[in-house]
Amino acid sequence: MNDSTTYSIGELAREFDITTRSIRFYEDQGLLTPQRQGQTRLYTNKHRVRLKLILRGKRLGFSLSETKRLFDLYDVENSSIRQLDTILELIEEKRASLHQQLEDIKVLLVELGNLEDRCRDELTELQHTSPNQEMTPE
Repeated sequence: MNDSTTYSIGELAREFDITTRSIRFYEDQGLLTPQRQGQTRLYTNKHRVRLKLILRGKRLGFSLSETKRLFDLYDVENSSIRQLDTILELIEEKRASLHQQLEDIKVLLVELGNLEDRCRDELTELQHTSPNQEMTPE
């Protein structure tokens, strides 16, 4: 694709299966800065790539402010040691957060299993002590 190709907000929304409102929100957050021709927004291939990176970052759990931080570093320094160090730092933080969430989920699953076992035991006990009683919802 050549650098002079432009896209409308609708074209980008369709390509990435998101709403035009989402794209405008990313503009409001300073992540995209399209040119304007009157009321029409004109997005370049750079904006298209940035939108793709924003959506990928969201899937990986990066906040929009973290993504903006990386874009700002890139805009100032293009590709730099500081930018790469920042990305690695964010990856490390995200990985630690995900490991903590995974541990929390494991604990919750054990707790749910214990509760389920107690409920089943109590239900079995009730059914054996009152075999003629039918359980009816209130």
